[in-house]
Amino acid sequence: MPEADTFAVFAAAALIFAVMPGPAVFYVVTRSVAEGRRSGLVSTLGIETGNLVHVVAATVGLSALLASSAVAFTVVRYVGAAYLIYLGVRKLLERPSAEETGRSSRMVPLPRVYAQAVAVATLNPKTALFFLAFLPQFVDPTRGPVAVQIGLLGVLLVAITAISDSGYALLTGTAGRWLRVRHRAGTAMRWPRLVSGGAYIALGAYAAVGGDRRT
Repeated sequence: MPEADTFAVFAAAALIFAVMPGPAVFYVVTRSVAEGRRSGLVSTLGIETGNLVHVVAATVGLSALLASSAVAFTVVRYVGAAYLIYLGVRKLLERPSAEETGRSSRMVPLPRVYAQAVAVATLNPKTALFFLAFLPQFVDPTRGPVAVQIGLLGVLLVAITAISDSGYALLTGTAGRWLRVRHRAGTAMRWPRLVSGGAYIALGAYAAVGGDRRT
């Protein structure tokens, strides 16, 4: 197993990675501002579930296959981008919410929020490539099975990002709730839907064209 100081260095690097705003953070923030803290926290759970899929893939070598196949990378990248854009367009075109019309609020079902977040995280190939490039840097083949070390480091990374993303969800969810209380009806309440739709579309475009920030 990796030495204690290796774990400490890895945890520090993972924390820096976790707090850097990127598509995953923006997705959680968008959900939190538009739909509240519960939706943001469920989105965080979904994102981290998708990240665990990438940890498993990195552990068994599927990420290496994805990295070596330009066709696989392109297909998965555009499927993920298309899904994000689909969410954005649907958000922009949906009928005015209950809060916008002055009626009682009706939230998006949390199981759907979770499923969408899992899909967004899982369909991001740059996450797989990041795990493939980042985790092996802290693995020592002389200290035990490589797969076990990668798995443990990956779980630790997911745990750190879960704490960070949950903080984003609570903070921005509280801010969004305050804004909704201040502007309960009329056109002032349309901004969360418009911002959400625009953010999803922007994330889809980001995923399609690539980028070297947090995935």
